[in-house]
Amino acid sequence: MKLQPLLSSTRKAVDEFQMIQEGDKIAIGISGGKDSLALLYALAGLRRFYPKHFSLEAITVDLGFGSFDLSEIRALCETLEVPYTVVSTQIGQIIFSERGEKNPCSLCAKMRKGAFNEKAKELGCNKSAYAHHKDDVIETMLLSLIYEGRFYTFSPVTYLDRTDITLIRPLIYVEECDIIGFRNRYELPVKKNPCPADGYTRREYAKNLVKQLNAENPGVKERLFRAILESSLPAWEKRIPCMRGKEPGKDSVPNKNLEEER
Repeated sequence: MKLQPLLSSTRKAVDEFQMIQEGDKIAIGISGGKDSLALLYALAGLRRFYPKHFSLEAITVDLGFGSFDLSEIRALCETLEVPYTVVSTQIGQIIFSERGEKNPCSLCAKMRKGAFNEKAKELGCNKSAYAHHKDDVIETMLLSLIYEGRFYTFSPVTYLDRTDITLIRPLIYVEECDIIGFRNRYELPVKKNPCPADGYTRREYAKNLVKQLNAENPGVKERLFRAILESSLPAWEKRIPCMRGKEPGKDSVPNKNLEEER
């Protein structure tokens, strides 16, 4: 994937869900993974020509798992002219050593988000951006169906009243395979997640399930995403379809042709 298609998909999401307003200061969560670095590129690029002016801050919450070299990410932020802040924490030690959590992901996410939002507010940000992509949207919906018995996924835009920050997800129209292609083309300085639980989560199970379903039923991933777009889930129903180009998830071509076009 080249930069232009990434910018186009990002702008489409931003426009359809009114994610950015004039004067916003947006904190980008940088984990070191391919998704957050692609988001960094996308918003830094969008900032150059978007009609509503906004500024950016990049923030990494260091969980304290030892050596985590962020020098290349810092250099990338400097190249893209985005201020970069690293928040040092002992979240990893608290969760794995002190508490010995058997299911650490939920608590870790809460603590990580808390540290991120605190720093974002300190830096004067009124919005934060997470790098959840199209596959994440679908996988979250499946996890909710399987483990909670309800049709749900996270919202494109969420107001966090406790912190007075609005969370946006500008990559919801970008597929993970395209982000992988973008990472390879632009040689993003991806850093491996040092968390010992990485790769052994329920989300990894959902990711593999979607791959299996799509292999056995070509086009099912697009249909699952379309079901979300056309649902009455909060925030998703507020979408204003963009008239520029083809709408994501609105392909009415039969399933066989959908697969042939991939």
